[in-house]
Amino acid sequence: MDALVSARNLTKLYGLVIGVNDVTLDIPKGVHGLLGPNGAGKSTLMKLITGQLVPTEGELQVLGERPWNNPSLFRRIGFCPEQDAFYSFLSALEFVTVLARMSGLSWSQAQGRAASALERVGATEFMNRKIATYSKGMRQRTKLAQALVHDPELLILDEPLSGLDPVGRREMTDLLNALAKEGKGILVSSHVLHEVQVVTKEFLLIYAGRVLASGNVHEIRALMNRHPHRITLRSPDGRHLAQQLVRDLPIAGIELDEEKGSFSVLTRDPAGFYDGLGRIVLESGLRVTEMVSEDDNLDAVFRYLVARD
Repeated sequence: MDALVSARNLTKLYGLVIGVNDVTLDIPKGVHGLLGPNGAGKSTLMKLITGQLVPTEGELQVLGERPWNNPSLFRRIGFCPEQDAFYSFLSALEFVTVLARMSGLSWSQAQGRAASALERVGATEFMNRKIATYSKGMRQRTKLAQALVHDPELLILDEPLSGLDPVGRREMTDLLNALAKEGKGILVSSHVLHEVQVVTKEFLLIYAGRVLASGNVHEIRALMNRHPHRITLRSPDGRHLAQQLVRDLPIAGIELDEEKGSFSVLTRDPAGFYDGLGRIVLESGLRVTEMVSEDDNLDAVFRYLVARD
């Protein structure tokens, strides 16, 4: 199977409440973000993928197998849940060792793997203390270690950066990038868009139980032609440059702010605009001292896709 996860008309109901609504998708190998506000259905989808819930309707395959009631598949998946579920009287080393044993490792293998996994997530300093004494960040590192300890093919990470300080977040994103280079499949959930963007540019956007979009952030943004792409430029030759851009390039509108010495261009063809702008600047000698676009990131994609007319 080339796909990490495949779903066809996947639905999960909690009584009359819809958790996941008629989702059809294929998630290829690699690293993917699962994005959406709290309550969007991200955790429900992850619980379906990890076999904790059975679908109400539809089909789901993970690494080519159905996840529900499939212990052999669980050995190929590592799951870091959003909510804590510890035996707090154990130390991190003891806890991760026990979970490694449940993955089929011998006792000696489990102990060695547990120590290595805890070292990799930066938990060696406190791994022999009881979990009851841990901070939120320490517990989060322990959860990541237990997801890694059995060397899974696919990592499912639900809000993995929650509770970590800025240094810890940087360490964890570096770890996720390293795991991706090792060939791990990773699906990482977050409601904080910039957290996912530093790990991957491939994402699924989920809202009200439905997948609204999937793919590369730039590709998705390019499809949204009814929302022009906004690019702000600062130039001492602003008026002359603006006139030439309007005349020669694919522009839907332009807004001047002479007080700030800047203007904003609206275009439905950003690639064509960027190419043409470079040519015009070189040929005309007009200067551009600053150029920025806030419409080429995940925040913009999210705003546009969940907007209501």
